[in-house]
Amino acid sequence: MDPYYKKTIVYPHDGHKFEFDIATNLFSSFDVDHGTDLLIRSVELHNPKTILDLGCGYGPIGIVLAHKSPHALVTLSDSNLLSIRYTQINLKKNNIKNAVVVPSLGLEQFKNQYFDLIVSNIPAKIGEEAIINEFILEPVKHLNHGGEFWFVVVSRLNQLIKRIAKQNKLKFKKISKRHGHTVYKIIL
Repeated sequence: MDPYYKKTIVYPHDGHKFEFDIATNLFSSFDVDHGTDLLIRSVELHNPKTILDLGCGYGPIGIVLAHKSPHALVTLSDSNLLSIRYTQINLKKNNIKNAVVVPSLGLEQFKNQYFDLIVSNIPAKIGEEAIINEFILEPVKHLNHGGEFWFVVVSRLNQLIKRIAKQNKLKFKKISKRHGHTVYKIIL
């Protein structure tokens, strides 16, 4: 048994029960958090061929999207090596074959890669500059033409999101809001 293992949670979605092993020190180590759940339930899939889950944690968003888009290649990425380990475990546990896990600080490992869909539960505690540059502006540069960037933030960051959109002339669309979280979409 892995010394970091805390428990396995079951996440029902669209008639399927996903199972996720969770480590004690990872984000949302009790259950799939509200923001992640809201993003999963909000994302509309338009047959993407390539998907990136940026800051994947133990993998719930990317794994659910890989299951729902079996013809897409899904890349799950995180800077935390324990997250990478548990994402790999959870891909196997959920029998996901169309996904890969790449350790990366932001998009450093994806310099010349572009995606049809990028998703992220943006971490609120990394600071404004990191949110702006690493989790908003940089992902937009990695979208294919017509690509979509869907993300969720804690609602206290809504003013920051509006400011980023205005200063950078980005077209954000607010999709949904629940339990102190807001989902946005950017389309190129």
